[in-house]
Amino acid sequence: MSHQTLTAIATATQLAAGTLDAATLLADTFARIDATDATLGAFVARLDLPTALAHLEQLKQSGRVGPLQGLAVAVKDIFDTCDLPTSYGSPLYAGANARTDAAMVSAIRRAGGLVIGKSSTTEFAFLNPTATRNPNAPGRTPGGSSAGSAAAVAAGLVSFAIGSQTGGSIIRPASYCGVTGFKPSFTLLPTAGLKCFSWSLDTVGLFAPSVSEVAWFAQAVSGHALALEPAQDETPTRPWRVGVPESYPWGQVSPSAQLAIGTGCQALRAAGAEVLSVTLPAWMKNVFEAQDVIQGYEAWRALAREVDQLDRHPQALSAVLRDYLLAARHISARAYEAAQNTAAAARWAGVDWLSQFDVLMTPSAPDEAPLGFDSTGVSTFNRAWTLLGLPCVNVAGAVGVTGNPMGLQIIGGPRADRQCLRAADFLERALH
Repeated sequence: MSHQTLTAIATATQLAAGTLDAATLLADTFARIDATDATLGAFVARLDLPTALAHLEQLKQSGRVGPLQGLAVAVKDIFDTCDLPTSYGSPLYAGANARTDAAMVSAIRRAGGLVIGKSSTTEFAFLNPTATRNPNAPGRTPGGSSAGSAAAVAAGLVSFAIGSQTGGSIIRPASYCGVTGFKPSFTLLPTAGLKCFSWSLDTVGLFAPSVSEVAWFAQAVSGHALALEPAQDETPTRPWRVGVPESYPWGQVSPSAQLAIGTGCQALRAAGAEVLSVTLPAWMKNVFEAQDVIQGYEAWRALAREVDQLDRHPQALSAVLRDYLLAARHISARAYEAAQNTAAAARWAGVDWLSQFDVLMTPSAPDEAPLGFDSTGVSTFNRAWTLLGLPCVNVAGAVGVTGNPMGLQIIGGPRADRQCLRAADFLERALH
């Protein structure tokens, strides 16, 4: 078996054992990017190979290779990096250099990861599309805002990438591109040094080819026990109990989403799981609406400097972001406080409601990736879970009515990240 067909976990094991050469692996990674990315557009900045090899040698000499063993990682261009430009997807910051690394970038480096490049992001992680293309759904958007991270993993350029989610920016592009996306519980991964859009909602997330790999990556960079190596004491004592909502207050389920959910339910039952039809609580509609209020109120304040430049530079912001922010300035402090109270009450209520089953399964997105590149799709199936701070995993393997990727979202209970990942791994295995 060549290293190109190994899982990232097996590759790291071989690197640690000295049976695989890290410099050769890195050169192969750069060769794949050089051959592909001019068309794909997943990266907006990256190291050159000699510099990356020098960083790899420094990592070896330091003796702190960590679990990642020098594996290449793509970092969404919304995180500050001191050795690569950080533009936040905006011409306002084109070529800008941060003086320090974001905390998440530091975590990757401490775990032995090699940050080789910045993956494309929509402008300030909002909705203005990037130039990135979808490697698994030609002619369709890769989603957003973490477009480059999802596409880089889907195209096999890197095994690991990081992104961020304020509404649905991990789970949605993972669904569209057909890769694994993990949005952990709020605060599991650090947001310091991430360009803030909404301080109550911004969540760091991860991309990888499979659930087991994203769990291993999450453990490497967080220090939490999340990896899914089989253990004697984890043999399930009863079947998984998976709740599947009958309907949603934020919209109808499309034919593609219905097909994917049907595929998931059939696979789960065949694998021995118990699938339960559930009704979402009435307060879930209020949670969905509160997310929009909180995001808008905080974005207007977080991007104050950028808005203030509109007088001198009318084109400083895209029309979609400018109009959104100018409308959001009218959200009152009273409305914001009410939305935060709704969120707090729902988090408490959710503890009891979610205890009825092990995890929920929903569509990861309303539909397959939209045709064309004028839109990144919508985050309607993600916003409520982001506001509640719950762990979510996009599981690839289902398709929509036209045969393009259609992800299934596994949602865990409060702080139950490992159980969420284990259930997602169970579903992934059942689908394959």
